[in-house]
Formats: sequence, structure tokens, C-alpha cells
Amino acid sequence: MRLLLGFVFMTGCLMEAQVRIEKTAFSGWPNCYRMTNGEAELIVTSDIGPRIMFFGFRGGQNFFWVQKETAGKSGEPQWVARGGHRIWIAPEDVRYTYPPDNSPVEIEIRGETLIATQPVEKETGIQKQIEIRMAPRGTGVTVIHRLFNRGIMPLEFAPWALTMMAPGGHGVSGFPPRGTHPEMLAPTNPLVMWAFTDLSDPRWTWLKKYFVLRQDPRNPVPMKIGHFNPKTWGAYFLNGEMFLKRYDADPTKTYPDFGCSYETFTNADFLELETLGPMTKVAPGAFAEHVEHWSLHRGAQPAAWTDAELDRILLPVLASK
Repeated sequence: MRLLLGFVFMTGCLMEAQVRIEKTAFSGWPNCYRMTNGEAELIVTSDIGPRIMFFGFRGGQNFFWVQKETAGKSGEPQWVARGGHRIWIAPEDVRYTYPPDNSPVEIEIRGETLIATQPVEKETGIQKQIEIRMAPRGTGVTVIHRLFNRGIMPLEFAPWALTMMAPGGHGVSGFPPRGTHPEMLAPTNPLVMWAFTDLSDPRWTWLKKYFVLRQDPRNPVPMKIGHFNPKTWGAYFLNGEMFLKRYDADPTKTYPDFGCSYETFTNADFLELETLGPMTKVAPGAFAEHVEHWSLHRGAQPAAWTDAELDRILLPVLASK
């Protein structure tokens, strides 16, 4: 692991301003970096990755799942679920999606920005990078994902950003604006299923404007679904607080998995909120980029899983920049 500083190192703190970045240990990994503006807190480890392993209110719960059995470890020859937030290659393929990310990564600090870059994957010739920018106030974070083609041939793939959420919560996403018949005759979005998708599973709640997937630690059966929304977003409700990630998809481009810009998956351990970029042909030396915007929200406990209750909580947030 090589650390590049774009700022002066002072008393263990890489920046003394509204956003502070400091070295710390986390879950057994000694070489981690905490970003905080006093309200939100985020932790990246340089011992593996690139992975964001913690995000929450300062001093509060971690919205992200951390796999206890592999916390603090590194160097495994195979891919490890591990937890946190990561960047993958879509569509899912054992050869291209699952190279291990168990080695140290390079950390670069540029003012209020942290960039984590992994070595080039020998299996794919791709180099993964996550750039993190935290707002000086509030809980907003911009996460920029880059997939560099370090090979000698063009490659075609889509960026895939996966956030593994802590158990016991509810994942929510919304459909494009609804309408009435016969005023709106054209279809608005695909709803994509996998061979193991079961719409009768009790963890689902299907509404007119939203769909809800409950994470149940007692239910080990994998469950997944995907859809497309030009205003792509996923929310996770946990213990009266909400994590929200969103990005703008381009309906003029081709997306993987029958046109998904958003997918969600759960099992007994975690629930994933996943966004996908468009299929992109990446020339040698070039990269594909995918940007998410994150935020945290208190007092976000629906009285019931209904359109009206989710409207009450989500519409003011989704309407804001």
C-alpha cells in the first residue's frame, strides 16, 4: 500500500478543515481512513479493496454489513463477500466479476477527497478505483467509481456499484412516475427476474409506486429483482434512520441484465442496493465512470409500508439536490 498525500500531514490528521480525513483502525484492519464532517462518518480500508466499510451518522450505527468471519483479514486467493461498498463489472460472470479484491490498495488524499485504487487485476486487465467526496456539512457523499482498461484490447462492460447493508432493515426503490389508462399506453420500465426470484416470498411488499424488500436474518433463501428508472435510487431503512443512494440513468443507452439500472438482492446475512451503469466499450487506457450520491436521514420510520407513508418520507428528499 502506497499513500500519496495532496495535503500536509499534521498531528495524525491529513486535513484540518470542515471535512477531516485521518488514519485509523477498523474491524481488525490497521490501515483505514476515516472521513468526517462532524455529522456523517465514512471509513475506507487500504488493506483490501477498494471498499468502503462504514457509513453512518458520527458515533451512530453502521448502515453497512461487515462479515465477522473475514473482518481484519486479507490475502485470500478467492473472492470474499467481506461487506461494505464495492465496484464490480456487469453483467455478472465468474471470470470477470469475481477476481479477489483482498490486496492492499493505494490511497491518495486531495484536500477533501479520498481516492482508493487497487492494483490491476491479472484476471481481467481492469483496475478499479473509488473516489469519495464528502460535503463539508450535512451527510451528502459523492462516490465516483472508475473501471480502467489496462489491457491491450477493447473491453465492453458496465460499472456495477453494490452496497451491502446491515441486517434487519428494509430496502426500498421506486418505479418511474405512474399514470392511468388509456392516457398512458406505452410501457415505462422493465421488471427483471432471475431464476431464483419468487414474487410470492413474504419479504416482498409490492405497492403502486414503490417496492420493498425486507432483510430477514432467519431466511437464508437468496432473493433478487431488477428494474430501470431514469432517476435511479435505492433506500435502506434501519432502526429509524435511512440511507439513500441515487444516480441519473440514461434511457438512450443499453443497460445490462435486460435493461437494469437498479438491482436489489438479499439473503440471511445482508441486503444489497445495487446501481448499474450502461454497457460501455472501453478502449485500452480509457475508463468507464459511474457516479452515486449518498445521504443519511434521521426520523425515517414509516408507520406502515404504504405509498402514502413512503411518499411522506421520500418525496421531500428525492426532490432535493
